[in-house]
Amino acid sequence: MVRKIEQNDIQQNEIYQIMQIWLEGNIEAHDFVPKDYWISNYPLVQKQILQADIYVYETDGKIQGFVGMIDDYLAGIFVNRNCRSFGIGHQLLNHVKSIHPVLELHVYQKNRRAVEFYLGEGFSVTSESVDGETGELEYTMSWG
Repeated sequence: MVRKIEQNDIQQNEIYQIMQIWLEGNIEAHDFVPKDYWISNYPLVQKQILQADIYVYETDGKIQGFVGMIDDYLAGIFVNRNCRSFGIGHQLLNHVKSIHPVLELHVYQKNRRAVEFYLGEGFSVTSESVDGETGELEYTMSWG
């Protein structure tokens, strides 16, 4: 089930589950970026998550994945490692597509699994740039 996390009702265990999925997902998907980069950004991302619209996929009270939105910017889709390839990312993306007529995101070019996922979901590459923090090439992609 996909539901929006209401910021005024957010529970500490929900933030913990979200942040663990975020950290593990980034370390695993971005083996070309030093692990310490993600660990050092953990506190900043935790603050940013509290300012974003977060939609979670939940089963039996456990968050299996989430998508973060800032206006029409898709900050990321993350799915628990044990729950990947079961359509959770697709469901989360379809949910935000039903709310937002256009979407934009950034994705590292080397993250081929994510690039292929977004291309398969109807996104197109609109530009290429270098991420100033990691020095990695990234795509800007859009949908709608």
